[in-house]
This record gives sequence, C-alpha cells and structure tokens, in this order.
Amino acid sequence: MNVWTYSLLSVFIVSLISFVGVFVLGIKAERLKTLLIYLVSFSAGALFGDAFIHLLPEIAKNQGFSLNVSLSILGGIIIFFILEKIIHWQHCHLPITTTHVHPFSYMNLVGDGVHNFLDGAIIAAGYFVSIPAGIATTLAVVLHEIPQEIGDFGVLLHGGFSKGKALALNFLSALTAFFGALLVLIIGVERSSLVEPFLVPLAAGGFIYIAGSDLIPELHKETKLSKSIIQLLFFILGIAVMFALIFVE
Repeated sequence: MNVWTYSLLSVFIVSLISFVGVFVLGIKAERLKTLLIYLVSFSAGALFGDAFIHLLPEIAKNQGFSLNVSLSILGGIIIFFILEKIIHWQHCHLPITTTHVHPFSYMNLVGDGVHNFLDGAIIAAGYFVSIPAGIATTLAVVLHEIPQEIGDFGVLLHGGFSKGKALALNFLSALTAFFGALLVLIIGVERSSLVEPFLVPLAAGGFIYIAGSDLIPELHKETKLSKSIIQLLFFILGIAVMFALIFVE
C-alpha cells in the first residue's frame, strides 16, 4: 500500500506541473505572440534532447542497441506519421484560429501523453526499489518536466489553442502518467519491464518525428536573420537543458 500511495501521490504532483503555463497568462497578447515561436524552438530542442540524451542512451544501456531497437524507433516514426495523416484528414486548409487549430498541436499532445505515460511508469518502478529511490526518481522527473511543459504549452498556444484550453489539454495529457504508474503497480515491475525495449525507443521515434517534421518546418517559416538566430539559440537551449538534467538524475 505504501508503494501505491507514494506512487500515485507523486504522479499527481508531477501532473500539476502541466499548469506551469499560468505564468504566461499575464503577458499581453502581442508580446506573447512574439515569444511563442521561441518556445516552439525550445520545445523542438527539448524533444530532440530527450530522445537522444535520455531515452536512447537508457535503452542502449539496459538492452544494447540492437536491430529490434532500431525497428522500434522506426515504428514510432511510422505510427506518428499515420496519426498525423489521420489528423490532417480531419482538418481542412483553413487559417489557424482558436476554433481551427493547427494539426501539429494535436501531434504534440499525443507525444506529450506518451512521454508522461513513461514518466508515471518510471516513478512507480522507482518506488518498487525503495521509498527513497522513488522520491529521487520523482524529483528527477519534476526537473525534467518543468522545461518540457513550458515548451509544450507554447506549442499549443502557437498552434491556435486559447490559453485556457491549452492549460486544460496540457493537464489532461499529464494525467496519462497515472496509466503508466498503474501499469507497473498492477502487473509488477518485472513484467512491466518486458515492454521497455519496445515502448521507450518507440516513444523516442515519436519525439524525433514531432520535432523534425512538425516543429522544425514551423520554425523555417520565419526568415528574418535576427529572429532566426534567436530561434537557434532557444533550440540549442532546449537541448542544453536536457543535457544538464543528466547530472541531477
């Protein structure tokens, strides 16, 4: 019962980080519009950094970088390609408004949901080891989630969601962490580890797809040199933050 209580409480606390977007609610609309594309840059860098600095090294350390891992990464890319095709089929080519949202925002929500699912599973697995290990894992996830959620919120706003709807959807996406935690709690850490060799690289493939095919093209719509340089700096900052987190995990 201690493992269940600590795991679910920790996941709930981590889910609340999705409301980090409230800090931008007071920013004037014109100022916020200027900042959003840089948050998209940051989010793209963070997604690439998460995939290449955290997820892939973790699976390589535990399982080795086998053909199955490569196929799982490609599977993630294919799955997210199919998902985006389905989303595009449901959207006509109307201008982006608060009632007609850009498809890349939905893709980002799906990717964030997968990410949070993994976080919940990791937290529960940590508590199976020991309570201190679970708390340490939760702290690492919290530090990881703060910059990620800031970028995700910016992507949703840039894609056409209103501030309130972006906050609500970001929180709903965060709640998928409960499903990850419950998977581990119900079937046990040993059996849940059987899906890791497939789920983690699949998620990495999804993050690579979203950052490379959805967010990067959005950044290329800006051609002004000064703004492009700032975009590059935010992109590098997203990667740098993910790299820095390896020292606190």
